[in-house]
Amino acid sequence: MERAVLVGAPDRDLPKRLADEHLEELARLTDTAGCGVVGSVVQRVAQRHPRYYIGEGKAHEVAATVRETGADLVIFDEELSPAQGKSLEELFGVRVMDRSELILDIFATRARSKEAKMQVELAQLEYLLPRLKRMWTHLSRERGGIGLRGPGETQLETDRRLIGKRISELRRKLGDVTKARAVQRQGRSNKFRASLVGYTNAGKSSLLEALSGAELFVEDRLFATLDSATRAVPLGSGHEALVTDTVGFIRKLPHDLVASFRSTLEEAREADVLLHVIDASHSDWEEHYEVVNGVLEDLGLDQQDTILVFNKIDRLTHAEEEALRERIHGIAPEPAVFVSAHDERSLGALRETLRARVLARLAHVVVNLPSTDGEAIAALYREGEVVGRAEEDSRVMLTAWVPRAILGRLAARSGVRVESIA
Repeated sequence: MERAVLVGAPDRDLPKRLADEHLEELARLTDTAGCGVVGSVVQRVAQRHPRYYIGEGKAHEVAATVRETGADLVIFDEELSPAQGKSLEELFGVRVMDRSELILDIFATRARSKEAKMQVELAQLEYLLPRLKRMWTHLSRERGGIGLRGPGETQLETDRRLIGKRISELRRKLGDVTKARAVQRQGRSNKFRASLVGYTNAGKSSLLEALSGAELFVEDRLFATLDSATRAVPLGSGHEALVTDTVGFIRKLPHDLVASFRSTLEEAREADVLLHVIDASHSDWEEHYEVVNGVLEDLGLDQQDTILVFNKIDRLTHAEEEALRERIHGIAPEPAVFVSAHDERSLGALRETLRARVLARLAHVVVNLPSTDGEAIAALYREGEVVGRAEEDSRVMLTAWVPRAILGRLAARSGVRVESIA
């Protein structure tokens, strides 16, 4: 196992509690990546040092900590420029990573599907390209040997060209995946769809597993799952919703990674409602709420119909839950429900909230139409939910829940009568 020294460089105006939580989260990310933490150094910065990001004196303190602990790696909680990374590696004598590179590394080990692997590879290559020279010199210093001693500009240019070609290829393949997903969504267009979004480790996968009864991979670690999963969730009275789990968000999520996962997050764009899952037991849930909202805004999803789902309320006392309910009224404009993925009774409120959304977009009708109008009959079965059928002479009467958007289209057809059911 590699050993790492963590470096935090929060802004001076950030409260100490949040600064400590940020470094604690970096330690959890480091653990998720399979690396041990042997030390940490924090310096509040008002102005970033152009060469070391942190102050020169503090950088030498980190170098001393690396020597004392025998660390193999230094991980910064902030994103470093290629020049800063190079200068720090020269000073420390060990490899230097920033938060973005660490998250990319975790995503690379967690990707399971072919699509997720392509998305992560694309993000890694786009991150690597401007840092290629530093990567080469580091490899030369650490490993040595024929072909690795003093690599020249010719090899760098070759690598840049190969990486650029691979990036173009991955973008093309992911474009094909996006088209395929669009076709799949079109086939589910008559279904009510919800997407789970939220901070990593908020319990989205556990919640989907509890709602659907389908077995999913669940682990109490950051970014336990990257691949989106869609499951049918029964809502009662014959209604159901297709609920999709999406990749978790985190503060300072690399922009290249967000861009790469756009095809996966299209599921959220096409959803009828977003279920923003929040860990109710986390002391900094408000910051997590803001981080997720910021990413949704970057993706153009901030205007989507959203329901806040406060998960893990089983970890709260009754007084803490009541205080939370009071607190959110002044912070979040969205409607909220309170659940625990481990308490089936608490999930009833969420099912009922989703069922109300389903009914709001559907009309309960009896459609009386000629039995020869096969096109209209097929549309009702395809786009609605037929719950009753009766035939008399040359006519068919279908009792169905149908999207309100198609009622006008049905009523305009010759010989078709649409009657609402109260």
